[in-house]
Amino acid sequence: MARSDPRRAAVVGSPIGHSLSPVLHEAAYRELGLPWSYERIERDAAGLAGLAGELGPEWAGLSVTMPGKHAALRLAERATERAAAVGVANTLTRSETGGWDADCTDVDGVAGALRAAGGFTGGRSALVLGAGGTAAAAMAAFAELGLGEVTLAVREPARAGEVLATAERVGLSVAVERLDELDLASVAASVDVLVSTLPAGAADAFAPELARAACVLDVIYHPWPTPLAQAVGKEGGRLATGLDMLLHQAFGQVELFTGLPAPRVAMRDALLSATGDVPLPL
Repeated sequence: MARSDPRRAAVVGSPIGHSLSPVLHEAAYRELGLPWSYERIERDAAGLAGLAGELGPEWAGLSVTMPGKHAALRLAERATERAAAVGVANTLTRSETGGWDADCTDVDGVAGALRAAGGFTGGRSALVLGAGGTAAAAMAAFAELGLGEVTLAVREPARAGEVLATAERVGLSVAVERLDELDLASVAASVDVLVSTLPAGAADAFAPELARAACVLDVIYHPWPTPLAQAVGKEGGRLATGLDMLLHQAFGQVELFTGLPAPRVAMRDALLSATGDVPLPL
């Protein structure tokens, strides 16, 4: 049950000034009629544990962004199964004992974006570009969506260890390939889902090949539109973006913090107002 007295929450990371999380959480609390505040706090991974230990009982939760997601999981008293599987936490919720519980709603972000914006309704196979934290969250999301086979395309296979560990924990079969040696057009056309976690610009040269996938998630949302987004539009495919991910992961955070259903329409409309005309299906 949500409390009606003033409570506090924040997004923590470094750098943090660009975060759109306050837009989403403040809209949610207004719509729910809660006298809550939500702020940005600049902390690196080393500073997160100290911060979490200093916060009083009025603090309901923390949204944790880079570089503190590994640290968030380590400092929690309890973690959800999916946070343990991914190996990071982006959500810390005040526990009954006064400590912190950890979850990874990034998994909701990927799964929700693929369903709502990407039009995913079912399938077995996926192609993932990149091997960072979002790729690991994607593995857990794939398991929830019923996907079982993944091609992981990376520049350096030796750096894929954390993603492979997550895949093993959630029961996925993964084939690791070098990005510059893979026939991207053929693989993209054959899979049910394609997720690019590459940084801005890194997928531009491959955009026409990647756009052959029926359902695409490009985690980049600035600058917009990306060459991949333009290529998917030209092919008539379905596209989800990093903004869709941000929106859907925030739904879970709001519910964990408040104990109430997230006001999805109000949160989406607030994000649209803050970012322009990038479509955000629910």
